[in-house]
Amino acid sequence: MKSNLGKIHIYTGDGQGKTTAALGLALRALGAGYKVCLIQFLKGQIGSELNSLKRLKGIAVKRFGQKTFIRKAGARPDKLAAKKALAWSKKVINSGRYDLVILDEIFLAVYFKLIKISEAVKLIKEKPEKAELVLTGRRASKEIIELADYATEMKEIKHPYRQGLAARKGIED
Repeated sequence: MKSNLGKIHIYTGDGQGKTTAALGLALRALGAGYKVCLIQFLKGQIGSELNSLKRLKGIAVKRFGQKTFIRKAGARPDKLAAKKALAWSKKVINSGRYDLVILDEIFLAVYFKLIKISEAVKLIKEKPEKAELVLTGRRASKEIIELADYATEMKEIKHPYRQGLAARKGIED
């Protein structure tokens, strides 16, 4: 029932699975007939999940990022990409075309000072009442967590990359 939409979800923490959890929610929403938009901040690398998403009807994907993962704050190309992602996010959220909008890695864009926390807070506070919003990334601020209806922290307990195992296609990549 689309009239029940309008909540804010956060997936944060240093553990694996934030984007995966958001995509799981997207699958559930698609199964209920909802339209979904995934907006990826800071992601320009090709991941295996994109191959699956291309096959699904009802989900739009827009990516903003470089071909390499961001390692330090303030690089101009990363800042421009994050600003474009934020502007696109505002447009999509306010368009009413999508029932569920995922802002993947928005918290890292804030952490690396590519967008201001005040801009992210404003985006959340000004979203239409019926827009379901999912935000992901490490280091979500307490201020944003307080705005959320759902907040989940992924905590790494053990991971093979600590023993030198590279990301495996179809599992971590």
